[in-house]
Amino acid sequence: MWDPDKYLDYADLRARPFYDLISRIGASAPRRVVDLGCGPGNLTVSLRERWPSAVLECSDSSPEMVTAARARGLDASLLDVRDWEPAPDTDVVVSNAVLQWVPDHAALLRRWVSALPSGAYVAVQVPGNFNAPSHALTRQLAASPAWSSRLAEVVLREDDAVSSPLEYANLLADAGCGVDAWETTYVQPLRGPSPVLEWIAGTALRPIRAALPDAEWEQFRAELAPLLATAYPTRPDGTTWFEFRRVFFVATV
Repeated sequence: MWDPDKYLDYADLRARPFYDLISRIGASAPRRVVDLGCGPGNLTVSLRERWPSAVLECSDSSPEMVTAARARGLDASLLDVRDWEPAPDTDVVVSNAVLQWVPDHAALLRRWVSALPSGAYVAVQVPGNFNAPSHALTRQLAASPAWSSRLAEVVLREDDAVSSPLEYANLLADAGCGVDAWETTYVQPLRGPSPVLEWIAGTALRPIRAALPDAEWEQFRAELAPLLATAYPTRPDGTTWFEFRRVFFVATV
């Protein structure tokens, strides 16, 4: 289950990759703009502001996120991204921090670009930090004797959950697209108690939160917090630096 309020912690910092992504979309007057995995809709509304004449279609697989997006005035639908099919007038597709949850999303991308009209844009951003200490320490703790039996069914993302910018560029070029692919590592300034723990609680830790009752969840957090504090020390000024690698590509059909 997604918690929209927790996901919106550090909302400004989380939004930076989205705006960097859509700034590279060259569409001037698209007929239909689609946001797949719209979350609580806080970023989707900027698509409406940029292209006010376009039909704005948005969806998410989380009922909680769809409810939050609708509260922002968006006509959000409950939909698994794997089940989406483009309408004939779809000129822009945005997928921000979603496809890392979809195994073999390369096949999904090939299907999308084969169904979209000529000139359409597919803009995707995915996290590329699954080998970072934040994620590696989480996996190690979840696999430890104290937790492995309780978290045996939980799937945590490994580094192979996403490809490199070059791999995505080759995939989409082979599908006949023009491609702009890159990566960026943001060095995010976090503050507050256990800031890295709070950052990943809204994303990477979501499968663990869903698998554990409240008391065990708090115990897991309590054991993970000092591991993260060692890996991400707090500076004397109260800042904790968090490296946040993201992979981007914009394909033109």
